[in-house]
Amino acid sequence: MSRVFAYCRVSTSEQLTTNQRQEIEAAGFKIEHRRMIEECISGSVQAGKRPGFMRMLDRLESGDVLIVTKLDRLGRNAMDVRETVERLAANQVRVHCLALGGVDLTSPAGKMTMQVIAAVAEFERDLLIERTKAGINRARAQGKRFGRPLSLSSDQQLQALGRLATGATISQVAREFATSRQTIMRLRNAQPS
Repeated sequence: MSRVFAYCRVSTSEQLTTNQRQEIEAAGFKIEHRRMIEECISGSVQAGKRPGFMRMLDRLESGDVLIVTKLDRLGRNAMDVRETVERLAANQVRVHCLALGGVDLTSPAGKMTMQVIAAVAEFERDLLIERTKAGINRARAQGKRFGRPLSLSSDQQLQALGRLATGATISQVAREFATSRQTIMRLRNAQPS
């Protein structure tokens, strides 16, 4: 006989898993307290690195069922969710997601749902990368500088080079301009010979 587990996760200590537990009970699942895994950990942490989730994996056996309210409880993104579901399926554990109508994600229909979700997530990621690159290129075209701010202005750079030309040491110039020796060395080395 298959056992039913539930995995409930919240991201911060100010949040509670109460709503998730109530959703699972409202869907008709009666889960023993010891099989209700509750965890407070950021969704940005992969499922395979969450202590509570890993303890639950050790307890799950072939034929068991895992209930989650939403896919994002299982993983940080579509790829993580897919890997987690595939890992569970390989161990003959069925995964039901209430937000998707209780579909078993390890069934043929569930696998198709997962593939569609993964494809949409990959498409969204690609669009985000494109928009980010376009934004960076537009900012560069408008003269925006990226990276750390310069520690010396153009005028200070000329003055520091002048001091070096008069025989001042790198350490002396760095102290005078309240910067590091490395900054002065980079300035000196950037000059054409």
